[in-house]
Formats: sequence, structure tokens, C-alpha cells
Amino acid sequence: MYYYVYVIQSLLSKDLYIGYTTDLKQRISEHNSGKGAQTTRRKGQWKLIYFEGYLSQKDALGREKFLKGGSG
Repeated sequence: MYYYVYVIQSLLSKDLYIGYTTDLKQRISEHNSGKGAQTTRRKGQWKLIYFEGYLSQKDALGREKFLKGGSG
């Protein structure tokens, strides 16, 4: 199984969102259908602008935390 850390951008507001998933294609679809995170629901359509794949869930979650922490 692979673990992905991703960055998406709102086509409406240009805001960025950083997330983590095991199914990247499905997760982006969820964001675009309003089933994603609460912070992405009201900002229209999203496009994937960056992702990283990991073999370890611990590594992926650590990277997501680093990117969300502002240091990334």
C-alpha cells in the first residue's frame, strides 16, 4: 500500500490545502464533490498541484504535519 501527501489548489479562491490519503484519485474526487475536508467544501473545484508517495504511513503523516506546520 502507498500513502500520499498532496497539495491541492482551489480554482475559485486560489487557496491551498495539504492532505494525506491512500487513494489519491478518490480523495481529489471527494474534495471536488463536496465530500472532502470541511475547509475545502465551500471553495469550489480543486486541482492537484503536488504529491509525494510513501511506503510508510508514519513517514507520510510526518511529512503532512511538517508541511502543515508552516516550515515546509
